[in-house]
Amino acid sequence: MIVGVPKEIKNNEYRVALVPSGAEALVEDGHTVLIETGAGMGTQIEDSEYRDAGATIVSSDREVFAQADMIMKVKEPMEPEYDLLRPGQIVFTYFHFAANETLTHAMIKSKAVCVAYETIQLPDKTLPLLTPMSEVAGRMAVQEGAKYLERPMEGRGILLSGVPGVPPANVIILGGGVVGANAAKIAAGFGANVYLLDVNLERLRYLDDVMPANVTTIFSNRLNIRNLLPSADLVIGGVLRRGAKAPVLVSQEMLKTMKRGSVVVDVAVDQGGCFETTRPTTHSQPTYIVEGVVHYCVANMPGAVAGTSTYALTNETLRYARQLAGKGWKQAMRESQPLLLGLNVAYGKVTFKDVAEQFGLDYTPAEYLLD
Repeated sequence: MIVGVPKEIKNNEYRVALVPSGAEALVEDGHTVLIETGAGMGTQIEDSEYRDAGATIVSSDREVFAQADMIMKVKEPMEPEYDLLRPGQIVFTYFHFAANETLTHAMIKSKAVCVAYETIQLPDKTLPLLTPMSEVAGRMAVQEGAKYLERPMEGRGILLSGVPGVPPANVIILGGGVVGANAAKIAAGFGANVYLLDVNLERLRYLDDVMPANVTTIFSNRLNIRNLLPSADLVIGGVLRRGAKAPVLVSQEMLKTMKRGSVVVDVAVDQGGCFETTRPTTHSQPTYIVEGVVHYCVANMPGAVAGTSTYALTNETLRYARQLAGKGWKQAMRESQPLLLGLNVAYGKVTFKDVAEQFGLDYTPAEYLLD
């Protein structure tokens, strides 16, 4: 199979979908690997490193898309790439379809085989290709929240840790999954007062056991969230429904109760966000203000730390890429239920139920396409 890796074109996206060691592994498996020139530069990987690994460097994204049987990306295809896709071409990347109707219709029209990193799921319900980026984003959420709490960034001018004689900041974290747990760990390390909310009591019991003493676990419901918001300096949204639109937990009316200059960081923005006032932003223009509250809603947060996140992601994606390339997508999915759960759109049919329901589209079970 010919595996192609184009350069990412999303705003300030510095990650790359394949590192040289991954290219070498695919070449050793007997595949041809095409890398668009400069694709690795955001992660400080030179074209020569890919050549040394056995990959072929091509001069444009058009060459990659025209020749490759499988495209590996980090972020969803952008509008200039829609017409480059071919029927039956495998596209293996983060899609987050439920929050992007335009993308969904474009991929249906392309008749490409869209395998989404974020919906591949193991038998224990974990999401192996979402986990590493959730770890990065959860930790970054505190880092960015602390930054935008600074007065020059239009925040309240609050130091998360406080100092002797001045209390620390109050950090509210919505969701106790991978994002929330990582955010809580970092915020607690800063010395903030941390309130971690989730609807799963077993998860809360676990988090209560492993978190530092300055992390308080609270059952998540509208009343508890409303009661906490007026005292919050930083609120981090980390709620996930696999492949579906995120639930809105904080309405604009609730936002009005927050202090002027407080900050919200919505890590769930890729799936639509868990604040009513969320809209996607970019690294070049990361924030906006609603009701006096600074909103940081960058849809590709880990892209800013590509030197860490590229390797964390490709450590997980390569095994699945090798299965898809080695067996073809149909046989790979017959043999791997986790991979089958990653199929969202194929040959113009929507194979992920939540996406179909979100946009009122016909749903075709993925199994029907494997014959």
